[in-house]
Amino acid sequence: MSFRLMRLGFRNRLVLLLSALALPCFGGEIFHLSTGFILEAKSHAQVEGNLVLTTASGTLVLPAAAVTQVEYLPDPEPDKTASVPASPVKADVSQISPVDLLRAAAATQGSAPQFLRFVQSVAWVESGYRADAVSPKGAVGMMQLMPTTARDLGVRPADPRQNAEGGARYLRQLLERYSYDSALALAAYNAGPAAVRKFGGIPPFAETRQYVRKVLREYAKSDADSQLSASGAFSATRAITNTPTSTKSPLP
Repeated sequence: MSFRLMRLGFRNRLVLLLSALALPCFGGEIFHLSTGFILEAKSHAQVEGNLVLTTASGTLVLPAAAVTQVEYLPDPEPDKTASVPASPVKADVSQISPVDLLRAAAATQGSAPQFLRFVQSVAWVESGYRADAVSPKGAVGMMQLMPTTARDLGVRPADPRQNAEGGARYLRQLLERYSYDSALALAAYNAGPAAVRKFGGIPPFAETRQYVRKVLREYAKSDADSQLSASGAFSATRAITNTPTSTKSPLP
């Protein structure tokens, strides 16, 4: 099976896995997709047969036929209760559990539980939730950020909170870059976007393919209440190894 076909196989199963991520939005619009997922945006415009959504982090283009309903949200009313701002209390990061750090980091990029589980799955495979983890290649922390990546993100990788926030933001960027194809986003997180671009899909590196497999399996284990079941994750991992399978994904 070619990498292009392998990529299409993933898209059929996983391209909408995280398309329900709720972008931070105040007022605006809710778009109901034919797959059953929803997206939030500030506004949209129709260009020929596509809808161009304006979100808090940029724009997203969807086929108009993929949207079944648009809801318009009212702007929130201002809080009329006068209050005195409280002095911020800085928590001791060393006393905050890794799960809570990841939860807070994921919340800065969207409130969807799917995204939180995705971030947690990556952190577990990358470091086992160890804030002090350092790889032989120099990747640092729970999210195993390389120094150059951390610098581009404007975070200090040795700081557990910033490491979690930087990793969550980078995953969000990759998901948007690859139209919410989670397999390609994971491949880019592991091998770099340049490798994904060079090979036109998941690079043929054993480490990268095993990495994608592990994260998807971890996500399936932590996502018993979502639409991605263990059989769907098994089907996806079989696709990575170019092994044909007749198992259908439970995604709509």
